[in-house]
Amino acid sequence: GGYTGFTALFGNVNVAPQISPGGPVTDLDGDVIADSNGNPGFPGFDPTPAQTLGYLATMLEAGVPVVTGYIEDAHDNNQQALSGVDPNDVGFFGPGEAGYVTTLAAYNKAFGQFFARLANDGITKENTLFIITADENDHFVGGPPSPTGCDGITMPCTYAEKGEIDNILDSVIATEFGDTTPFAIHFDSAPTFYISGNPGQTDLATRNLEREADAALGFDPVAGPNGSTNHLTAALADQAEQKLLHMVTADPNRTPNFIMFGNPDYYFLTSGKTPPPLCTPDLRGCSSISDSDAWNHGDFQNQITKTWLGMVGPGVLNKGRFGDIFSDHTDIRPTILRLASLKDDYAHDGRVLFEALSSDVLPNSLRENQDTLSALAEAYKAINAPRGTLGAHTLTGISTTALKGDDATYASLEGQIEAITARRNQIAGQMIDMLEDAAFIGQPIDEGQANRLIAEAYDLIASVP
Repeated sequence: GGYTGFTALFGNVNVAPQISPGGPVTDLDGDVIADSNGNPGFPGFDPTPAQTLGYLATMLEAGVPVVTGYIEDAHDNNQQALSGVDPNDVGFFGPGEAGYVTTLAAYNKAFGQFFARLANDGITKENTLFIITADENDHFVGGPPSPTGCDGITMPCTYAEKGEIDNILDSVIATEFGDTTPFAIHFDSAPTFYISGNPGQTDLATRNLEREADAALGFDPVAGPNGSTNHLTAALADQAEQKLLHMVTADPNRTPNFIMFGNPDYYFLTSGKTPPPLCTPDLRGCSSISDSDAWNHGDFQNQITKTWLGMVGPGVLNKGRFGDIFSDHTDIRPTILRLASLKDDYAHDGRVLFEALSSDVLPNSLRENQDTLSALAEAYKAINAPRGTLGAHTLTGISTTALKGDDATYASLEGQIEAITARRNQIAGQMIDMLEDAAFIGQPIDEGQANRLIAEAYDLIASVP
């Protein structure tokens, strides 16, 4: 329906004159922020820390109260201006390589400049909330580092082999199983399958591809001089499991027939040809070491999904590094709103991370019965977060077993997943209502009801075969 009296500025061409009327926005070192052709403005997908933080500082100094920025990853060789790093040398770094260490030093320098500049403006952790996080972690694909004992600090590391394994998935399936059913995938380490014609979940084409994806083998050229053959799939999810994992949107065209969560060393592509060309019998022809990336993400493994969140500002406890509570990205927004004494008109998927906040900024409803509230929040995340205990167990257990099994097994286990999802939705819906009411309208929790829901949540997890 639109907004009454609402206006916005889109793009640097419109924003820059308002926040930097004296000329183009500059980075922390005073250089004009520009694209690769020298045009002033956003540099694209890989802004350096000095560029992003310089733009954010300029917005804050111009009176914009809430700003958000994205910074490039540190393991790709994007920092072409860094002394000691040859941009033509390699496209990416392995852990402990000299170029990686140099890049991280540039990150440290930029953040130091950023906070010093803001402090000079009177913007400090005493009056401003700072939140820094990563959208995900990455899994490094490469051989062992050399020399033995290198750490990147006292001794740089080098790698004889590094690079994700690019695997041509439709060619692999055609070679191993003779199945040339056309399908498209989202290129990544956890490819989403979109089968031509969008057959149903029990259609023969869907079921065959699910079983074949589970059994498919790939050639790993990174594993020593002669390579090795290994399984490509770690887990499978069809649309029933996707609903449990909150992966189904309101647009049915976005919902894949199934998802293959792959071996994190592999990056999956398709040939783009119909029928796809066959691999060599030893599968070597369908796998190659990437010369553009060695870091995989977008999968479910702990190394990829377990990341970090840093917060500092008024009302945030100085707890240092701790991992006592499970949280994910959905918890950031309600935590910000609670600290700002604001509330929204809809329920969040996440919850306020009140364990990291001072009691001085919490309402009585969050200070009272905090042990029970924490237990309630922990149980809520365990059954509702996609990477929580319930999601992890169903994905790697009954979902994968169902998709690779026969039709009778599939039907039985699919029914279990749907029943678990329905029950989860009931329990989680009551839990988030209690957590939201306590956080934003001052409603104390009913301790008896909270304990009942906690018990029901863990009973549900225990029911997963």
